[in-house]
Amino acid sequence: MKNTIRFGAIAAASALVLAACASAPEDEPASSDTAGGTETEAPVETVDYKACMVSDQGGFDDASFNESAYDGLVRASEELGIETAEAESTAESDYGPNLQAQVDEGCDLIITVGFLLSGATVEAALANPDVNFAIIDDLADNDFDGEIDAPNIKPITFETDEASFLAGYAAASASTTGTLGTFGGLEIPSVTIFMDGFLSGANYFNEETGGDVAVLGWGDSGASFVGNFEDAPAGQNITQGFLDQGADIVMPVAGPVGLGAASAIQSAGDAWMIGVDSDWTESAPEYADIMFTSVLKQISNAVYDTIETSLEGFSTDPYVGTLENEGVGIADFAEGTVDDETLAALEEIRAGIIAGEIEPSAAG
Repeated sequence: MKNTIRFGAIAAASALVLAACASAPEDEPASSDTAGGTETEAPVETVDYKACMVSDQGGFDDASFNESAYDGLVRASEELGIETAEAESTAESDYGPNLQAQVDEGCDLIITVGFLLSGATVEAALANPDVNFAIIDDLADNDFDGEIDAPNIKPITFETDEASFLAGYAAASASTTGTLGTFGGLEIPSVTIFMDGFLSGANYFNEETGGDVAVLGWGDSGASFVGNFEDAPAGQNITQGFLDQGADIVMPVAGPVGLGAASAIQSAGDAWMIGVDSDWTESAPEYADIMFTSVLKQISNAVYDTIETSLEGFSTDPYVGTLENEGVGIADFAEGTVDDETLAALEEIRAGIIAGEIEPSAAG
């Protein structure tokens, strides 16, 4: 049994249950099995709308943000009755052709997964003004003038530093060696925001408790990046280097490269890993025994919500996932790793971040 600190997720689930139980439907069930008397759900009404998706080079089985995004697309197909299509990229050169293929498919909305597709998404959006686009983890502002570069792109972003701050504080409290580690796939904003929050959370722990926990791989210790999101052996090597320097909790922000980190940590037998984007006890269950927690981006929900609202009318207003709206959070901690005092402190910190009293990328 794990200590529970899946901020927002439990409350949201409880709310759904309560809503479902609040009142009985007045209408009769849409259909039933007359032979056995078993009620069945009415089929979802088909909607004339096609939502499509293009992955980055990590692919849809990356146990990370591409997979989470795809899950949201599948859910939209099942629950909203829309048609869907997808194109999986294996290299940067695939982005443009995959986007064009989705345009040719007649998609009403094309969602691209990740900062790396920003340029290709903007180009496709400008060339196809009658097609709507959304991009995950990017503002589609490649000239940095504060404006979206095309009038038909909706940014989907997440303040993941808020959640990784909590993970950094908790990791610092749980470390027995006083050394943590983090590294990224590429040095891009959607990666470094995790690392900023993690380092700040550990530093905040030191300030608040008089601790002396160090973080390898980011900040004063230097910057560690693999250079891509595919080279799992490189992630394994970086992680082994951290372990050799005494790190006992490591957070890779590198998609499938994190599987290499997990392999090194599992082999060590005396260290923990922090997953990112999704709950790695579920997306990579073979490594569930070494997961300290995961920093969650509710990408699946964001994708579903973007599609659902676009059925009513497309808007380029950015979606921003935060602790407050439960767009980000952290998963349950491994059993026995975080004490009650720390759990209470984390609740206060979460409230402070939401209130704007704690800056998650600057503290410390």
